[in-house]
Order: sequence, then C-alpha cells, then structure tokens
Amino acid sequence: MQFSSVVRDLPVYIPGRPIEEVAREYGLDPKEIIKLASNENPLGPSPLAVKAVRAFLRKIHLYPDGNVFYLKNALAHKLGMKPENIVFGNGSNEILELVGHAFLERNAEVVVSRYCFAVYPIVARLFGAKLVEVPDLNYGHDLTGMLAAITPETRVIFVANPNNPTGTRVPNESLVKFVMSVPDHVLVVVDEAYFEYLEDPPDLISIIREGRRTNLLLVRTFSKIYGLAGLRIGYGIGDARVIAMLEKVREPFNVNAIAQVAALAALDDTKHVTRTRRLNNRSLRFFEKEIKRLGLEYVPSAANFVLVKVGAGARVCQEMQRRGVIVRPMDSYGLPEWIRISTGTMAENRRCIDTLSEVLRLAK
Repeated sequence: MQFSSVVRDLPVYIPGRPIEEVAREYGLDPKEIIKLASNENPLGPSPLAVKAVRAFLRKIHLYPDGNVFYLKNALAHKLGMKPENIVFGNGSNEILELVGHAFLERNAEVVVSRYCFAVYPIVARLFGAKLVEVPDLNYGHDLTGMLAAITPETRVIFVANPNNPTGTRVPNESLVKFVMSVPDHVLVVVDEAYFEYLEDPPDLISIIREGRRTNLLLVRTFSKIYGLAGLRIGYGIGDARVIAMLEKVREPFNVNAIAQVAALAALDDTKHVTRTRRLNNRSLRFFEKEIKRLGLEYVPSAANFVLVKVGAGARVCQEMQRRGVIVRPMDSYGLPEWIRISTGTMAENRRCIDTLSEVLRLAK
C-alpha cells in the first residue's frame, strides 16, 4: 500500500490523558484522580443542557438536523447576526479543518505565532501548505511581525485570543487594528475558544456585522465555559460568502442531535457561565500566588489554565500522575521545561499545588 506522503509525515495531536487511562497505568482508583490537563469546566456541564439532553434521549434513533436550524437561529439572534453568518462543527477543531478544505492547497502559506495551538500546523500540513512561524512576543503573538510575514501566497493567518497553550491575550485595540490591516486576500482566523473567560473581550463581531471586513472568521466553542467538551460542538462566525464555502466542505450531520439540544439550552444558562468565570478568576489568583511562593516562573493567563516552568516537564507530569493528579506536559509545543495546569475546583487546585510541591521537593 502506498500511503499519502502528507498523511505519513503529519504530526499527531496529543490530547490530555483521560482519568481512566492513568488509573489503569498506575493502578489507581479513578475516583481519587483529578484531571487538570485539558482546560475542561470543573463545575461540569451546564445544568440546563443536562436537563434538555435527558428529555431528548428517546429521539436519538432519528438523524440530527443537518442544518442545525434551531441552534443556528438562536445563536444568530443572541449575537445580532444572520443565520448565514454561522457554521457549526464537531468541536471548533472541525471549523479549523474546514478552513483548510476551503482555503488551502499546495504552496499556499499559513502564518502562525510560535507556541500556537497545535491544530493550526496540522491543518496547514494536511493540505500541503507552507507553515510560516513568527517568533513569539513574551510567549504571545507579535502582531506586527505576523503582518510583516504576509506575502502574496499567504491564504490564512491564525490568532488565538486568549492563546492556547500560553494563556496570553492580545490587547483589544491592537487586535482590532491588526484585523483591519490584514490584506483582503488573507483569511484572518481569530480563535476565541476561551473568549468567555475575558472580562473585557474585544468586539470583533461588529466588524463582521457591519461588513467592514469580509476576510475575518471567529471560531468559538461550547466545550469550555459551557462544559460540553464531551459533545463536541463549536462554531464559526464570518461573512456569508466565507461561511457558504465552509458549509460546502463540511460533512453531512456533522453535529449530533444531542449536542445541538445541549448547546441550545446552554445558551441561556448565564448563571452557569457566571459561576464558572467567577471560580476561574479565583483559581487563577490562587495559582499565581502559590506558583510565586514556590519560586517558579509562569505566564500570566487570561484563560482557564496557567503555564508553569518546572524543569523537566514530562517527568514532573509523570510523577504527578503517579499521585493521581493529571496535568499537561508541553514538550510537544516546544516547551519541554513547562507544564500546563487547568483551573479546577478550589479543592482540586490545592491538591494540585501540594502534589507539585512534593514532586519538586523530591526531585532536588
């Protein structure tokens, strides 16, 4: 068999390890393990979503609505957009892949920042595009450098705000100026997976709504603050012509029926969103204080995780797993001395810091 050279050499996305896998490896009780590795919501899913799913389960023998009609219209109303400005995907990752299908081909260029989300390089290489990596600015985006990297061959430029895995954010005015400065032939993809955690988020939707830029695509998800990661549902917001191209290349029934029902209910769960944001802010303050107490370097975060420099990141993660605490090693991101810790409940946060402190003490 002759495998595609593109697929054969494609880097593989490495997710955070599930609780059950760690329990099997180390002979631990799954109930005693905490997972702070995948930026999940420690409060669980939206209660309104859970209620809606339970009421819907008797209908799962039917195919889902291929056009996501009710959810799309409800979201459009909430955002002040039209339904034709929104496309849904099997998680926001699928929206990123749809961008590849619609915009990329061999010899096209994709501009990213160093320490960008791992899926961006994978999408670029999957479609044979050339990846142009711009050096970071304090672990975040150098927007000036990214603008300078654009050439006539550039098709897509990715910016995550806040950024994963570093947690950095771009100042609102700088981001708007950047979006307005990118040439028309380049699609600007602003990944806003952690958008809801910002107290003062940038208003990029108005740029699309008012037609000031047709080459802007916002990507968001229900996985994080709404707590629906297991259902895999995300969406893109953009000019109707861009969305139409993404609709052409998405799979039929790509968003399952349960995800649609859950997301529709979660949209109205402002109480859950507020509680999650409040807990996250408290957790970030706790981690920053404790990390400073341990004398460790970290990157101030605007998301629901914190990047911490611990020395041998993979080894520290392994030793923490042995003690029932799952965090994320960052060697696959070119940060072998760092780990990423998701915010949890306050009890989980304290256990994580106690475990990290123990592992570091024993390593001396």
